[in-house]
Amino acid sequence: MNKGKKIKVLCVVGARPNFIKVAPLMEELKKYRQIKPILVHTGQHYDFEMSESFFKDLNIPKPDYNLEVGSGLHGAQTGKIIIEFEKVCLKEKPQLVIVVGDVNSTLAGALVAAKLHIPVAHIEAGLRSRDMTMPEEINRILTDHISDFLFVTEPAGVKNLLKENISKEKIYLVGDIMIDCLTNLKAKIQNSTILKKLKLKRKGYAVLTLHRPANVDDKKVFSKLISAFEEIQKKIKIVYPIHPRTKKQIEKFGFRWRFQRMKNFILIPPIGYIEMIKLVRESKFLMTDSGGLQEESTFLRVPCLTLRKNTERPITVEVGTNIVVGTNKNKILKKVNKILSGCGKRGKAPKYWDGKTAKRIVKILQPLFFSPK
Repeated sequence: MNKGKKIKVLCVVGARPNFIKVAPLMEELKKYRQIKPILVHTGQHYDFEMSESFFKDLNIPKPDYNLEVGSGLHGAQTGKIIIEFEKVCLKEKPQLVIVVGDVNSTLAGALVAAKLHIPVAHIEAGLRSRDMTMPEEINRILTDHISDFLFVTEPAGVKNLLKENISKEKIYLVGDIMIDCLTNLKAKIQNSTILKKLKLKRKGYAVLTLHRPANVDDKKVFSKLISAFEEIQKKIKIVYPIHPRTKKQIEKFGFRWRFQRMKNFILIPPIGYIEMIKLVRESKFLMTDSGGLQEESTFLRVPCLTLRKNTERPITVEVGTNIVVGTNKNKILKKVNKILSGCGKRGKAPKYWDGKTAKRIVKILQPLFFSPK
């Protein structure tokens, strides 16, 4: 293909998990002199700590394009990305577009490429929560059905795609590329001083992340969760790097006073990837509604309580450290007490979660490339 010419590969990122997944991929693509990786940042996340700091932490080069779409309603945001990304594709005429994860940028990038008849590779394909109220679930399904290469993290993803009548020739079980990033940055994570800054002791605190609309946009659900945190912080410190949308909802619902009165609840601004992984790694346990952190905590062997009714990452429950507890206060407290008594779930790392996923992906894509340097 295009012998003697550089093969252009557009990598689309827009939110925190995308940056983490694309970092090891960009590193691997650099090994091929015939390929020209082009990084397109949609600007879906515009807060510094949610965006720019990840480029710094992960050693990702400055984006070739920043579409600067910013926040907005799902339809408007997706539409803006489509309009702007199409211009990039028409200008660059790439041989491949790579999208990662399940955010609006993922779907928009795949749609543009598919309509322009450019091959699409979807990293982290096949994940399903079976919850169509989640915007991410819609993005996952639609992206998978218009992609040419489906790179899957776990066996359940392969089964999901086959059930949806997607050709098995397109499906590749390659493992979790987020683990590549984690292992590549092991030394940086080790050297992080976040615990010292927050005056925390190893295994002497829990980490919380909370941002999904189902949890923070519903006043009753959010209130129930806060009630659980009020009880937990009496037994162990809770550290919460607050998401911008959650901060907005706390003010909207008048919940600020509830957080202020919790003596063992440490509310901090958003932090970078290195600091976040260090916090999770040294914690007693994690409470989260994030998909990526379910995977990272499993690899780190840290007990994880998922504050959702479901997970699109069942392997983290089957062999990992994850327990889906939903938003029921009593269930959450019961599992927390079990962890504090020393009976937390230990788990193990799933197959192919070994830091070599990017290598497997590029090897599969090699027919589009040529020889390594």
